[in-house]
Amino acid sequence: MANPGGRRTISGRQGRHAGSGGSPVRYSIFPSHPEAHLFEVSCEVGEPDPAGQRFALPAWIPGSYMIRDFARHVVSIRAAAGRRAVALVKEDKHTWRAAPAQGPLRVVLEVYAWDLSVRGAHLDPTHGFFNGACVFPKVIGQEDRRCEVDILPPAGKRTGGTQGPTYRRWRVATAMREAGAARYGFGRYAAADYDELIDHPVEMGEFTLATFRACGVPHDIVLSGRHEADMGRLSRDLQRVCEEHIRFFGEPAPMDRYVFLVTAVGEGYGGLEHRASTALLCARDALPPADMKQPDESYRDFLGLASHEYFHTWNVKRIKPAVFTPYALENESYTSLLWAFEGITSYYDELALARAGLISREQYLDRLARSITSLLRMPGRKKQTLAESSWDAWIKYYRQDENSPNAGVSYYGKGSLVALCLDLTIREQTAGRKSLDDVMRALWREHGLTGRGVAEDGIERLAERVTGLRLGRHFHTWLRSTAELPLARLLARQGVRMKMRTAGSPTDAGGQAAPGAGKAAADRIHMPASLGARVRGEGKDLLLTHVLEGGAARAAGLSAGDVIVAINGVRPGKNGPDRLARARPGAELMLHVFRRDELHRLSVRPQPAPVDTCALQIGRGQARRLERWLGPAGKVARRTDV
Repeated sequence: MANPGGRRTISGRQGRHAGSGGSPVRYSIFPSHPEAHLFEVSCEVGEPDPAGQRFALPAWIPGSYMIRDFARHVVSIRAAAGRRAVALVKEDKHTWRAAPAQGPLRVVLEVYAWDLSVRGAHLDPTHGFFNGACVFPKVIGQEDRRCEVDILPPAGKRTGGTQGPTYRRWRVATAMREAGAARYGFGRYAAADYDELIDHPVEMGEFTLATFRACGVPHDIVLSGRHEADMGRLSRDLQRVCEEHIRFFGEPAPMDRYVFLVTAVGEGYGGLEHRASTALLCARDALPPADMKQPDESYRDFLGLASHEYFHTWNVKRIKPAVFTPYALENESYTSLLWAFEGITSYYDELALARAGLISREQYLDRLARSITSLLRMPGRKKQTLAESSWDAWIKYYRQDENSPNAGVSYYGKGSLVALCLDLTIREQTAGRKSLDDVMRALWREHGLTGRGVAEDGIERLAERVTGLRLGRHFHTWLRSTAELPLARLLARQGVRMKMRTAGSPTDAGGQAAPGAGKAAADRIHMPASLGARVRGEGKDLLLTHVLEGGAARAAGLSAGDVIVAINGVRPGKNGPDRLARARPGAELMLHVFRRDELHRLSVRPQPAPVDTCALQIGRGQARRLERWLGPAGKVARRTDV
């Protein structure tokens, strides 16, 4: 609903208010010893609690549902009022209480920063990165006050020289609002309250910068690390992704400016959403080189990651479970809705690439087939429901071990396929008049724009109201049982044929046999045997990373962590996985295996390879039927100036 001024009032828009009354909480962060990975962080409270001011660091960071105990990285902490030292008492693992003090109280922490991930803090002489949850203590009782933070440069040689690191080219990148600092400069920044303060990650160092506009909103790409990326190509493609999402929910965008903080490394993949930015970690080879003619698989993966985190700008940063409004970062916040906030986002991340014309329909269906394959290869789907997976995220999803495929299911992967089933069911039962798109837009209007949290059954009730359908039985089956999803039937109603086959090689993840392969090639390939285990090469040997329930490996007594050093008396070599896969089902294989430092001799009889690999094909004459779902065939998104 538009306001009288013609512009929506959007909950969560950065800088929308100045926080509650009273003096602001003032922070500073100084990369005091980059070579030792140490930040010095100060927090000054102008009006401390006369009974003794309490401070606390979060135990987890929004968007990553595991207790991480950031206080474990605090090397030292002290407090003072003026020149007088003030005693601090630690109350629990992440909370401190200062003795009663008059006037401004200042707490100084030394924080170790050596976590090169999107969730942590990292500092060395090449760059610095931090999430506020890792470094800024909360002033208990003053969380709603305005926060100011002075981001300081390293001390080192600022003008260059022949000895020691030089920091003269270092800049600052963040979506936090400047409050005296120049754009990309060190200095003072401000946030309306503590929740906003920790929702703007910061990159400092030398980085490549590109800027584009999406639906009139400036977007920055800040790329750190060594790379050879075509920034023009990257800007154009991300612009199409962003405009697809903004127009999906409706203009205006819920932020005045957006920043992609991208760190390129040798190997890595991950992202974390924030209200006006995202932190992304990727392999430098996943970024587009200047001579790229067609996006390769790794670049499509990167675009999908960026699309996922950008969709979160609406779905989880503003449309969020009631239990997250507000966040309680001192302990777990349980919800059964991560299937929607991560699963639905995972459904739309690559669907948006197809609708924006960045991947073809065939490429989209190929990637969808791999998601289906991944689910079907997870025995744990028959043991854990999707709602249980969400509830147990705190102890299972982020703490994967060798038995995880047997014990559970991913609320990302299965959640995305439930979103697919819900979308296609709505389309089928309303003859295309309604879809999951309508449900998401209603969620935005009723929850994203208002800031009202979503109840545990809120999405189910809203979906029925928006579509006019009775969906309760579907929700119960898909979310609260381990029944198989009706994927083949629902896809067939959209003109897409789902064909199951055995894997063509140990690395076959589903989809077509090879890029561009047709039906005949997909029908021909197969592996005759399965060990029922996941293996990877360890030099000339094989390491079992997972032993799957019901497979030949488990029946033979093999365990995760075992190293196969001989198959029928011959060392596996680099083709070891293929040797196992090409064995004759039922034929005995004699394996010599190291378990820890003990050698074992085990007999295993491989089973016939399971039919667990999915390929999707558009039926003959069905291309037009896909238009409402995937967008027009051959669509080229409108290109605007970058």
